[in-house]
Amino acid sequence: MSQDTNPYHIAIKQLEMAAEKIGLDPNITELLKHPKRVLIVSVPVKMDDGKVKVFTGYRVQHNPWRGAYKGGIRYHPKVDLDEVKALAMWMTWKAAVMDIPYGGAKGGVVCNPKEMSQGELERMTRRYTTMILDEIGPYKDVPAPDVYTNPQVMAWIMDTYSTIKGYAVPEIVTGKPVSIGGSLGRLGATGRGVAICAREACSKLGMSIKDARVAVQGYGNVGYHAAVIAAEMGARLIAASDSKGGVYNPSGIDPVKLREHKQQTGSVLGYPGAEEITNEELLTLDCDILMPCALESVLTEKNAAEVKAKIVSEGANGPTTPQADKIIYEKGILLIPDILANAGGVTVSYFEWVQNLHREQWTEEEVNQKLERKMVKAFNDVYQLAKKENVDMRTAAMILAVQRVAEAFKGLFP
Repeated sequence: MSQDTNPYHIAIKQLEMAAEKIGLDPNITELLKHPKRVLIVSVPVKMDDGKVKVFTGYRVQHNPWRGAYKGGIRYHPKVDLDEVKALAMWMTWKAAVMDIPYGGAKGGVVCNPKEMSQGELERMTRRYTTMILDEIGPYKDVPAPDVYTNPQVMAWIMDTYSTIKGYAVPEIVTGKPVSIGGSLGRLGATGRGVAICAREACSKLGMSIKDARVAVQGYGNVGYHAAVIAAEMGARLIAASDSKGGVYNPSGIDPVKLREHKQQTGSVLGYPGAEEITNEELLTLDCDILMPCALESVLTEKNAAEVKAKIVSEGANGPTTPQADKIIYEKGILLIPDILANAGGVTVSYFEWVQNLHREQWTEEEVNQKLERKMVKAFNDVYQLAKKENVDMRTAAMILAVQRVAEAFKGLFP
């Protein structure tokens, strides 16, 4: 991986840019470049064939100045330490942009969950949990779902932690099933945030989201909910893709029927009435709103000049490289950065944590209304700062986040 696409190097470049803009003390900048703690564990798992396989697991805690560490756990064959360090740093900024009392963390296990049975995934999850147990806790570090993890994985983590503690601790993770303390509205929260930001961006550009043409790269949980909620707002899904490829129909695609098709066949490919396109083609389609909701570094200097969307709302973490950012900004495209656009998930995770700590449960309507207010305020905070400083939205979001984190710094101990 080159430095240009290495997510940790990208994260540091973004920090340095924001720090320079606000004249941040170089000592604080240096502290923020490094995660406070990096934990690497070997996770032995007895597989279904009786053999023991050892997986590598990570938990990175970036910064605790504003509150407990918060961040997802991903299961993916390409998880590596630099990726996890970058994601932990981005979580710090994301929580600060949304003004919620968390610091950033991230975890991951190098595996291919698509090739593992449910039993193997459960044994791996429980073992991984016991190996990071001393570093997590309701007031210390609260994990959540990420790529290829879900409410079931969170339930296993909660159960493992609670069993060892001797009592139920639902607040140890967020993104759990509702039956054991999960929040209503959590499953679709990240996608809802992506759609809310796209709608707000439309209003700033004098457009209406009604009948806006939307292309979604990565039709997983985030991409699906972003498409559905945008459709509820009146937008038209014209293209969507997954790891196998994409489908395109300029007249529109029903987002719910597309998910049903994917659940039945394993891919969006073959959806009736749509032509097949590649992931690369989807990114440069003639559309109004592009939602990259897959993995990082998909928009690069090689394809950024070909992006035709008026708005890019980043559902994934780190989908745009710094070189692509510059090209997209100069083209006049309004790009809503990941630390704002996809922050709906961590925001509703925060709501879930608060509900668990107080042993309450809010209605889905309450959760969605609170999320709406948080997302709109954060979008306007970043947009106004971008206009004031004459910078792109990512730089503005980074300036806002770094300022808020730096303000919380009380000096080194001892």
